[in-house]
Amino acid sequence: MPGTCRVNEKGRLEIGGVEAGELARRFGTPLYVFDEEAFDQRVREFQAALARSWRDYQLLYAGKAFLTTGFAALVAQYGLGLDVVSGGEIYTALQGGFPPARMVFHGNNKTVEELDFALRVGVGRVVVDSADELHRLQQVAAARGQVTPIWLRVTPGIEAHTHHYIQTGQLDSKFGVPLAGGQALAVLQEALQLPNVRLMGVHAHIGSQILDPTPFQLVAPLLVQLLAQLREQAGVTLRELDLGGGFAARYTKEVIPPVAQVVGALASALATACDQQQVPAPKLFLEPGRALVAEAGITLYRVGTCKTIPGVRTYVSVDGGMADNPRVALYQATYRACLPDRLQEPATETVTVAGRFCESGDVLVRDALLPPVHSGDLLAVFTTGAYHYSMASNYNRVPRPAVVTVRAGQAEVLVERETYADLVRLDRIPSAWRRPADVAGSAEPVAVSAHGQAEASAAGR
Repeated sequence: MPGTCRVNEKGRLEIGGVEAGELARRFGTPLYVFDEEAFDQRVREFQAALARSWRDYQLLYAGKAFLTTGFAALVAQYGLGLDVVSGGEIYTALQGGFPPARMVFHGNNKTVEELDFALRVGVGRVVVDSADELHRLQQVAAARGQVTPIWLRVTPGIEAHTHHYIQTGQLDSKFGVPLAGGQALAVLQEALQLPNVRLMGVHAHIGSQILDPTPFQLVAPLLVQLLAQLREQAGVTLRELDLGGGFAARYTKEVIPPVAQVVGALASALATACDQQQVPAPKLFLEPGRALVAEAGITLYRVGTCKTIPGVRTYVSVDGGMADNPRVALYQATYRACLPDRLQEPATETVTVAGRFCESGDVLVRDALLPPVHSGDLLAVFTTGAYHYSMASNYNRVPRPAVVTVRAGQAEVLVERETYADLVRLDRIPSAWRRPADVAGSAEPVAVSAHGQAEASAAGR
C-alpha cells in the first residue's frame, strides 16, 4: 500500500494512523485524503538523490498537480521551488505565504494581466514559451520599468512513451520553441537584445507519467549543445538549466524506476554533455510533478446503487465520479480500489466502479476485484493526490469534496467541503429575467442546506 497506508489490527485501512472509516464519518464522502508523511518521504527521496548527483540544484513542485493555500505553506517549508501556470496559482501560493522569488511561471499563453501580476509580486523566473510571448513580456516589463529574469522553453523533439495527451516534448506541440532549424537559438539571441528581460537559462519538459528514464538522458545533451551554440555565437554563458520532469507514480502495476537511479542517470548524462561541450555545470532544476504527491492521495467514496447485468457486468456506483476524478475519461487512467472496512474478506467479484454523474463514460475503476459489495460500503481509490482536486468541477451542480490531511493519528481540514450556497455564490439573475412576486408566487428564495434539506426562512421562524 502507498505511503503510510496499512491494514490495522481490526483488518481495516489506516491512513496516517487514522482509520479510513473514521475519516469518512467525521468529514463525509467523497473525501480527498492527503497522507502528509508519504509526501515528506518522496520529497526527501528526491532531495537526497539530487544532493548525491549534482552540486547546485533546485527541486520544483508542480502547483497544477495540487495546490491550496495550506499546501503552499507546506511546500515552502521544504525549501522547494514552485512551478505555477496561472495568475490564480500565483495568488494561491502568495496567500499561503510562499516566497514569490522561488516561483517559476510556466504556460503557453500567459495573459498580459497575468504577466503584469507576476512582475508586480516578484515571481522569480518567467518561462517564455514563444517568440510572441517574449515580445509581450518585454512590453509589460518596460511599462513597469522592470527587468525580469526569464528562461526559454525549448521543444527538444523527443517523444516520451506516455499517453499522447500528456506528451509535451515532441516537435508537434503547443508548448515551447523547437530546437529544429535553429528556432530556439534564434529566439535566445533575440532575447539577449531586449532591454527589459534578462535571459538566465533554458527549460524543456517532455511529458508526464514517464516510466522509461531514457528520454531524460537524451534531453540533457541537446540542451547543453544549445547552450554551447549560444556561447559561441553570442558570447553568453547561461547558468541555469531546467530539465523538466514528469516522473511516474504507481497507479496499478507500473514498475517505477528508483528515484536515485533516474536522477543519477540524468545527472551523469548532463555532466558528460557539459564536459564534451566545455560548458560550465549549470544550476540544475527538476520538476518531478506527480511523482511527489500522487501516491500521497487517497479518495474515499460511499457506495450507493449496485446493479448486476447478467452475463455482462456488475456496476457499483459511488457518491463521486468524473467531477472529482476526470482522469479516467481524459486519459483512460487506471486505479486500484479496496473496501477499507473489509480488507480481510476474500476478493471474489469483479465489478466496475461507476460515478454518479450523467455520462456513460463516468467510470472510476474498470474490473476491480473486490469482496461482494453492498450499498453503504466505504470504497477507497488510491494514488489520487495529483490532478484530482486540481481538476475537479461542479458538473451536474455537485459541490466539490473536502480535502483533509492526516499525520501521526491526527486529521485536519485543508479545504472545506463546498455547499449548495457555494455553487450559486457568483450567479446573477439579469433584471429582465426576474418575475414579479405576484406572478412567481413568492419573491423570497427557498433556503436549502448543503445536503438539500429545505430550511425555514428567517421571516417564517
